[in-house]
Amino acid sequence: MRIFSHQTEVEKDQTSVKNITRYAPDYREGLTDEQVAERVHAQATNETIDPSFKTNKQIVLQNIFTYFNLIFIVLAVLLCLVSSYKNLTFLPVILANTGIAIYQEIRSKKILDNLSVLNAAKVTVVRNGAANKIDMEELVLDDVILLETGQQIPADGYVLDGKLQVNEALLTGEADEIVKEVDDYLMSGSFVVSGKAYVRLDKVGYDSYISQLTAKAKKMGGGEQSEMIASLNKLIKWIGIIIIPIGITLFSQSYFFNGNTIKESVVAMEAALIGMIPEGLYLLTTIALAMSAARLAKQRVLLHDMKSIETLARVNVLCVDKTGTITENQMSVQKLVIAKNEQAEQQATRIQELISDYAKAMANDNATMQAIKTYFNKPTDQEPLSILPFSSVQKFSSVTFADGVYVLGAPEMVLRERFETVKNEFNQYADQGYRVLVFGSYQGILSEALLEAEVIPLAYLLIANPIRKEAPDTFAYFKEQGVAIKVISGDNPQTVSTVALQAGIANADQYIDVSQLAEEDYLSAVEKYTVFGRVKPEQKMQFVQLLKQKNTVAMTGDGVNDILAMKEADCSIAMASGNEATIQAAQVALLDSDFSRMPEIVAEGRRVVNNIERSASLFLVKNIFSFLLSVFSVLFALTYPLEPSQITLISLFTIGLPSFLLALEENKNRIEGKFIVNVLEKAIPGGLTDMTVVGTLVVGGVILHLNKTDVSTASTMLLTAVGFLVLYKICHPLNQFRGRIILFCAAGILFSVVFLHKLFSISAISPVSILLLLILFFAADSIFRQYSRMIENYSQLKDGKKKRSIWFWLKVLFSVDNKHD
Repeated sequence: MRIFSHQTEVEKDQTSVKNITRYAPDYREGLTDEQVAERVHAQATNETIDPSFKTNKQIVLQNIFTYFNLIFIVLAVLLCLVSSYKNLTFLPVILANTGIAIYQEIRSKKILDNLSVLNAAKVTVVRNGAANKIDMEELVLDDVILLETGQQIPADGYVLDGKLQVNEALLTGEADEIVKEVDDYLMSGSFVVSGKAYVRLDKVGYDSYISQLTAKAKKMGGGEQSEMIASLNKLIKWIGIIIIPIGITLFSQSYFFNGNTIKESVVAMEAALIGMIPEGLYLLTTIALAMSAARLAKQRVLLHDMKSIETLARVNVLCVDKTGTITENQMSVQKLVIAKNEQAEQQATRIQELISDYAKAMANDNATMQAIKTYFNKPTDQEPLSILPFSSVQKFSSVTFADGVYVLGAPEMVLRERFETVKNEFNQYADQGYRVLVFGSYQGILSEALLEAEVIPLAYLLIANPIRKEAPDTFAYFKEQGVAIKVISGDNPQTVSTVALQAGIANADQYIDVSQLAEEDYLSAVEKYTVFGRVKPEQKMQFVQLLKQKNTVAMTGDGVNDILAMKEADCSIAMASGNEATIQAAQVALLDSDFSRMPEIVAEGRRVVNNIERSASLFLVKNIFSFLLSVFSVLFALTYPLEPSQITLISLFTIGLPSFLLALEENKNRIEGKFIVNVLEKAIPGGLTDMTVVGTLVVGGVILHLNKTDVSTASTMLLTAVGFLVLYKICHPLNQFRGRIILFCAAGILFSVVFLHKLFSISAISPVSILLLLILFFAADSIFRQYSRMIENYSQLKDGKKKRSIWFWLKVLFSVDNKHD
C-alpha cells in the first residue's frame, strides 16, 4: 500500500494547515478499520456542514433575538419606568408567539430530520476486503467505493477499475456524457449515466468540489424565497424602518408641544408603535409553513425546501415523464416480433439465444434491462469481446461477440435512414401503447457510441409498463384545477401518446417527435403539443425554460435524464423509487413514489397560502390604521388616543385569534394574483374606515371638549366594530366553522369589557361620547362599504389607468415576481 502526504486546497486557504497521511488501497481490499478510525479522528470524513442547517439552540436564539422583540423589550422597559404596568398586556402575546414559533420549528425540524435519516443516500464501500452499504456521510478520505448507473458521485476521486459514462451537467452545464476510465478523475455532484467502476476518494466533505460549489451557491442564492415570504419580508422591513422616527416624533410632540406628562406621552407613543407592528403575521406564516411541512412528512412527502409548498400551489403547468409517473416502474417484455428481412429469417431460431447472451453481458442497472434479462434467460457459453453500455443521449447499447456486433435501442435512433422503410413492421404495436426496442446486427466495428454503418433489424422487443391505477384520478384532478399537463419522454411519441390517453391526460393525442424538430420551433411546439417523444435531457431542460416564460412550472421525474429539467423548474418532484441523484436534486420527494399524493400536496399549498393571505389582511388593517392615525396626530398636533392595552384587546379578538383559527381551515381555491396586492386590497378598506371614524371621533372630542378617557374608550369600541366588519367580510360566505369563530371572538370581547375592563383601560363614558360613538358606529358600515367598492372598482380598471394611480406604485414597491401577474 502506497503512502503519501496530502494537503487540501481548502486548508491552504485557512490559517491552520493540517497534514494527513494518505493511502492508496487496492480496490478489492479498501481501507482497514484502523485506517477508517484514523480518518474519523482527523475529521477527514464526507460529512459537510449545511449552512442552512439550524441546531435547536440556534432556533431558540434566532426566535428570541429578533428586531421586533428588541423593540418590544424597549417598550416594556419604558412602560415599567413610568409605572404603567397594566399596558404590558402585549407581553404575554409576544412571549406566546415566540414560544409557539420555537416549538413548531423544532418539532418540524425533528420530523424532517428523521425522514432525512431514513432516506439518506447509501453508497457501496469496500473495507477490509468486503463490500457494504453505508451512508454517504460515513465515507472517509481514500475510501474505495463502487459506483453504478444512476448514482450521484458523493465525493471527488480517481477511477481504480472499471469504466463509467458520467454526466457533469450539474457542474459544468454541459449535458455531454463523458467516458471515465482507470486513473480518470471524477467530480462530486456529477452522476453516473451507465457503467460500473471502483473509485478511490481523493477529496471528501467540505473539500469536495460540490461542497465548495454548494457553499458559494447558498451564499449567492440566500435571497431566493417564495413570493409570499419575500413580500412579507419587504413589508416588515419598511415597517421596521419607519416606526422609530414616528415613535420619536409622537413622543416629542406629546411631551414638548401638547404638554402631556412623560407617562402619558410614553403610553400614547407605544400604543401607536404596537399598532404598527404586525407581531403575529410573520409568526403565523412561519408556523403555517412548518405545520404543512410536518403534515406532509407524515404522509411520506419530504420537502427539501419549504418554499416549494407555495410554488407548487401556484403551478399551472406540470411536466411529467411517462415511466415512473404515468406508469409503474416495473417493466415486462410482452412479446418478441421477428423482423421481415432475409438475415432475420435466417437467424430466427437463434435470436432468443442471441438476445439472452446480449442480456447476460449487460449490467443489470436499469428497469428495461431487468425486464429483458427476466424474459430472455437462456444464454449460451458465448463470451462478449466488448460492451458499450446504454447511453440516454444516443439511446442504444451494444455488445460485440465473435460472430458480430449487436445493438439494442430505440428504432429511430438505431435504424436511422432505414427507419422509414421498416416502421410499418412495428408501428401497430406502438399504437397499442407498447414501448418498442429494436435488436439488430451492426455492419461494422463499434468502438464508441456512434453508429455510422448500417444496422439490420433482427427483432422487435415489445415492452409494457402498467399504468398506475391512481393516475387517471390524479390527472382528472389537475384538469379540473386548470393545470396543463405536458408529457416529456425519451420514448416513442406515439407510444407515449397512447399511454397518456389511457391515463386520461387531456389533449394527449397532440404529440410530436422532438428528434425531428428544429430548435427554433421549440417555443411554438411547447405551446401547441401535450406529448413530446424522443426528448434528450438537455431538450427537457430547454422545454421547461420556455414554459417558465409565461407559467409556473413543476417537473416530476425519477431518472438521471430528468435532473437537468428538474433543476430548471420552479418546483421539482422526485419519485423515491428513482435514482439517488434525482431525489437529492428535487425540492419535493415522494418517499413512497405515490403520484396520487400530488393533489394532496397542491391542496396543502393552497390551504396555507390562501389562509395566510386572508389572515394577513386582518393584521394589516391594524397596521394601516395605526400608521395613518400616527401621521394624522403628527400633522394636527394631536395626542394618539389609544393605550397599548386597548390595542392588545382589539388585536387579540379581531386579528390574532381569528387569523390563527382561520389558518386551520380547508381552502382549496386556486391562488390568483400577487400575494401583497391581494392582501392590501382586502386590508385597505378596513384601515381607511378605522382612520376615518377614529379621526372623526378625535376631532369631535377636541371640539366637544371630551376627556381623554372617553375618547380612548370610544375609539376602542369603534375599532372593535370595524374589526368585526372586516372579519365578517373576510369570512364571507359564512359557514359553520367561520360563524363559530366570529361568535367566539365576540364573546371574548364582551367578557373582557365586562370583567377585565380595568386591565384593558375600558371605562364608562359620558352621554355625549355615547351619542358620538353611536353615530360613527352606524356610519362605519356605510363608510366601509364605500371604501371596499372603491378598491374593487380599481381592481377592475385596465392596466393603463392603474399605472397612472398611486396604488400602482404600491404594487411596484412590494413587487416580487412579475411572472405571476
